[in-house]
Amino acid sequence: MRRLQHFLRHSILRAALAGVLCIAAFGPVLGAQTIAVDLDPAATKIEFTLAATMHTVHGTMKLKTGRIQLNPSTGQASGAIVVDATSANTQNDSRDKKMHGEILESAKFSEIVFTPNSVKGPLTEIFSQHHAAQVQVAGVFHMHGQDHDATLTLSVQPGAAGRVDASSSFPVPYVNWGLKNPSTFILRVSDTVNVEVHATGKISSAP
Repeated sequence: MRRLQHFLRHSILRAALAGVLCIAAFGPVLGAQTIAVDLDPAATKIEFTLAATMHTVHGTMKLKTGRIQLNPSTGQASGAIVVDATSANTQNDSRDKKMHGEILESAKFSEIVFTPNSVKGPLTEIFSQHHAAQVQVAGVFHMHGQDHDATLTLSVQPGAAGRVDASSSFPVPYVNWGLKNPSTFILRVSDTVNVEVHATGKISSAP
């Protein structure tokens, strides 16, 4: 009986020690879990409007790829959202030819990329409690060969089966960002374009 008790005591101690070592080894990794959101290009809409004399120009662009990785405990973010600049379309052939050839120069600068670096907001409510909320995503736009700091406000709505919907509306001061203003003597065009994004993505997580 004493031998059995001695054996059990040492077995329990060894198991406890193994557990402590396991926690010590993997605890920091588990505590730094990263959440990834992969956007669905087919379910994402990017629309823009540009005020001009007598009318407003409406257009669309297409998402190429989109992935955001974030750490809810630190607010750090990474990844990239890539928009196909060559897909910009206003349903007017002559206007689109000028937009691509003289303003976007999309043959040379074919992508518009937003790289996030931090997220502020109730991330736990969104990803753990599945509540809708607003977050602020700070990052860098790479457009027309230049980088520009920007902070976007996103309305996030968790959905079923690990999916999430997000929408944002923001101005892009394209003239200040180095692009040409297409205004003429007769036609006056705003130097800021307004962008609206409605995106759907799939949530995944990994240590």
